[in-house]
Amino acid sequence: MRGFYRQRARVIAALATPLMFWLILGSGFGNSLSGGAAGESYLDFFFPGAVALVVLFTSIFSNISIIEDRREGFLLSVLAAPVPRYALVLGKALGATSIGALQGILFLPLVPLLGLDLQWSALPAVAVLLFAMSLGLTGLGFFFAWRLNSTQGFHSVMNLVLMPMWLLSGALFPPGGSATWMAWLMAANPLTYGVTELRRLLGAGDPMVGPSASVCWAVTAGFAALALSVAVWEASRPSAKNLS
Repeated sequence: MRGFYRQRARVIAALATPLMFWLILGSGFGNSLSGGAAGESYLDFFFPGAVALVVLFTSIFSNISIIEDRREGFLLSVLAAPVPRYALVLGKALGATSIGALQGILFLPLVPLLGLDLQWSALPAVAVLLFAMSLGLTGLGFFFAWRLNSTQGFHSVMNLVLMPMWLLSGALFPPGGSATWMAWLMAANPLTYGVTELRRLLGAGDPMVGPSASVCWAVTAGFAALALSVAVWEASRPSAKNLS
């Protein structure tokens, strides 16, 4: 986290890009699209999606350092240390997850400006949910970063995997108004449930629309556990020891 916040350009990019997305798209669509609640503007509807985008960008940027550490030889030095592989994965994942969740929380002061019906007693739940979403995305990003040797290849894979996950999470449009095949893809996307519950906690949508809160929490937690387990498995494979 100390290394991240020393890179001011990275901090600004991680926060400013989702903010620009939210302002430009939200203001551009205005009231032409409805998130499902009467009188709700697209700025209100898109806000939880912008917070999820903060978490997504953090997970992508943080895992790029794995490729850079391999190229510079630092990762080989870490692997030679007398520590288990899961400690390496957990350290990397928890560091990136903490940064992602914290940056998502930094967006919350905008909630009163939007007039969203946020119960401040729900803030701990929002923080835990952002942490779980970030952990899942970071674990998935770690899996791909460990297998790739170039930042260009990693960016290509992230554009093919993580960005579609965000686009099909209900961040940009509600599942109810999409085509049937797309609605099925959104239902199969684990990030959909995190965004749905985040929207419910922030008061940016009808709480009766979408999966129940228990389902959203179960899927988000399960995705985080599965992604982290896959990352540990990939880093622990015998073939993964050869990082040349």
